[in-house]
Amino acid sequence: MIDSEQASAALADINDVVQRVRQSRIYQIASIIITLWGVLLFVAYIANHLWPRQGYTIWTVTNLSGLAISTAVGFVINLRSGNRTFPIRSTISFLLIGVFGVYCSVMLGHFGPRQMIVFWVLYGMLFYAIAGVWFGYAFIVIAACTSALTLIGYYYIGPPFLLWMAVVHGGGLMLGGLWMRRI
Repeated sequence: MIDSEQASAALADINDVVQRVRQSRIYQIASIIITLWGVLLFVAYIANHLWPRQGYTIWTVTNLSGLAISTAVGFVINLRSGNRTFPIRSTISFLLIGVFGVYCSVMLGHFGPRQMIVFWVLYGMLFYAIAGVWFGYAFIVIAACTSALTLIGYYYIGPPFLLWMAVVHGGGLMLGGLWMRRI
């Protein structure tokens, strides 16, 4: 027989385990998507550096590919967990984030290519930081490091800025995604 204090302690332990399992599952899923985005972005920055006049095409293809891959990963994860539903809420969330970003950067911002890259990185990292508030500190660490290095590159790196961003943004996401798998 346990008393109420021991029962409360046991329930707190169970709740702690449930929270850690939930966070581990979120990190596992997010790490796959973050690593894939890192690879895509690394390739896109290099391509944009090699063919600067094709920037809009490169980034449009990259972002649509990332959306399709992220949606496919979500769908496969749902299937494996026995849930046969399409991840419509996450797909709509990505679309809303993208549409709002395009509106702000093209219609309101009138950014040049360099400013456009910085805007999208910082805009994306904002959502990582928000995810960190809800799901765990790893998202916040990735957002803070990527944002800081992006701003350093923006102010201090000259012509090789896209190569810098390939390492900082693409490589940073790959490294962050792999790190999340080990947490």
